[in-house]
Amino acid sequence: MKSRLLATLFAGVFLMGAAPADNDPYAWMEEIESPRALEWAKAENARSLPRLQNDPRYAGLYADALKIATAKDRIPGVYFAGDALRDYWQDAEHVRGIWRTTSVESYRSGNPQWRTILDLDALSKAENANWVWKGADCLPPEDRYCLVSLSNGGKDAVEVREFDTATGKFVDGGFRLPEGKHRFDWIDKDTLIVVAEWQPGDITTSSYPFIAKILKRGQPLSAATEVFRGTKTDGGYGVSPIVLRDADGMVQAVLLHRPLDTFNAEHHLVTSNGTVKLDLPTKASVQGYVDGRLLVSLEQDWAAKGFREGDLLDFDLAAVKARPASLSGSLVLRPTQSQAIEQVATTRNRLVVALYDNVKGQVLSFRRTGDRWTSTKLDLPKDSTIGIASASDADDRILLTVTSFLTPSSQWLADAAGGAPARLRTMPARFDASDMKVEQHWATSKDGTKVPYFVVSKKDLKLDGSNPTLLYAYGGFLVSQTPAYASTAGKLWLEKGGVYVVANIRGGGEFGPRWHNAGLKLNRMRVYDDFFAVSEDLITRKITNPKKLGIMGGSNGGLLMGVALTKRPELYNAVVIQVPLFDMIGYDRIGAGSSWIGEYGDPKVPEERAMLMSYSPYQNLKPGQNYPLVFLETSTKDDRVHPAHARKAAARLKEFGYDYLYYENIDGGHAAAANLNERAMRQALEYTYLMQRLMD
Repeated sequence: MKSRLLATLFAGVFLMGAAPADNDPYAWMEEIESPRALEWAKAENARSLPRLQNDPRYAGLYADALKIATAKDRIPGVYFAGDALRDYWQDAEHVRGIWRTTSVESYRSGNPQWRTILDLDALSKAENANWVWKGADCLPPEDRYCLVSLSNGGKDAVEVREFDTATGKFVDGGFRLPEGKHRFDWIDKDTLIVVAEWQPGDITTSSYPFIAKILKRGQPLSAATEVFRGTKTDGGYGVSPIVLRDADGMVQAVLLHRPLDTFNAEHHLVTSNGTVKLDLPTKASVQGYVDGRLLVSLEQDWAAKGFREGDLLDFDLAAVKARPASLSGSLVLRPTQSQAIEQVATTRNRLVVALYDNVKGQVLSFRRTGDRWTSTKLDLPKDSTIGIASASDADDRILLTVTSFLTPSSQWLADAAGGAPARLRTMPARFDASDMKVEQHWATSKDGTKVPYFVVSKKDLKLDGSNPTLLYAYGGFLVSQTPAYASTAGKLWLEKGGVYVVANIRGGGEFGPRWHNAGLKLNRMRVYDDFFAVSEDLITRKITNPKKLGIMGGSNGGLLMGVALTKRPELYNAVVIQVPLFDMIGYDRIGAGSSWIGEYGDPKVPEERAMLMSYSPYQNLKPGQNYPLVFLETSTKDDRVHPAHARKAAARLKEFGYDYLYYENIDGGHAAAANLNERAMRQALEYTYLMQRLMD
């Protein structure tokens, strides 16, 4: 594991056996691709899309969004693979994309000579399929043989095929898994550890596999040997293998991550005599292995050992294997109250940490000498978001991304063992930011907590309350909202005089686990209070006013939008609700909903149900309210957050006599777009709506 396990891998398909909620007239919408549901969605598209696409501004917005999405001068998302670099690339000629490779030296030259490994457009055409790339897991250290994951239309469920990158062909008779939400890893060239739905029904109540088996080359799936099983009632995202290797690819240990709910999990060591549970807190994440040390981060206090939530620890792996039920670790890094560990990676000899301080990034390189870790801060641009894109096992090189709201993203190559990082690429500007600025403000939430947010605007912004303003937030699952180059928002919104705001509300990870834990379950209203506080602060500062303030959020952020619509509609005149959760009383039985109980709470527990009922947008929609016209978006193929949430929201709005806009992409998965053209269309629709509501 090269980076923190984030619980944002929402996934799930509708469970046909789940009982509908009592007296819900729209429960039939939970059958994803029933003729009735699809006919309804297509009729809604036919009603809503012309209202946006016939706007004179739409064509220009779409052209700009498509130009950005398909630009060939984007920075390739390269990563280390053996002694080369690889990336997955999409543009106007490769809408579905190509998987390609080049040497490090060629890439550094600025004019790399690429070799295509796999062309997904050609594969889709040959197989008459709508394949969407979901990544490749390759066998270290050569990374020649890979398990390629292909999604039908953007779903999280994938078909897995073994691919030989040297020949550019799928391996004849190689490893192959049918469509499913598999978890897998290589043990050696002829052995996999796989968690799958081995027999129909071998999945949890939230549709994830929980039985781990060893699969040998040439074996049918029915012959795989079981090594571990969770239970059907396990929460979270299913049992997952974690194979720890040294820098030369040799397996040092095999662990299994068994989620109990969204954030609590057990870790088990696979041995020749079965599995043994590790003595770790249930809120702990395995981050990697380097120099004989197992690296673990904590999302809760471990009082018995003297450790705190947010700490990064290390353990002697040999001692872990010898005494798994009695672990003794040491502290690597303890963030301050203003800091959070965002990413952890390992190179051949180094531990590398991306750290945020008041939502501004830095990268530390750690070296172990004796029984101590010492760190060096890499010399990188300040006031930026800095991400670890890839770390090499062959040496100590790392690839980094540096971005901020107004400065085009750049790509850097650094030696974690020392030396100044070198800039490899800088993306061309996508919009004119010469007359723009970024400010960080702090709002005071209902309980007195200070909540930061960023405001991106023209330098000559008039504080007269008249500025069209778009506020974005997420607020959940430990996910941080850090500054990122606003390519599309910059071109389609900022250049046209709009203000763009990103709020760092609780529920996210901007200040580590404490920021996230503060908004869980019975404390969920803190997340929404933070959002309302930022909204009110924007109005108090006279940056905008309620008639000029719009909001946008997706997935868990779509839930946030629904809460804002039903709790504080007087604050907003535009609400973009993307692939949302909406029915929080029924969410646990719709698709993968039960896997998120650790975040939201359980509707079957009276106290938690009362909290959910207090804010669930579906149940809190009422007739006769002053709701603004909203724009709801979802995808038929979304098997993370079920499209029924958005469908039922629209149906309830219609029942109560409200006007609204609705768009359901028939493909596209949780991104509501299966390819670059669909992504550009979605963005153009959103900004046309925002202009109609906030600029007209």
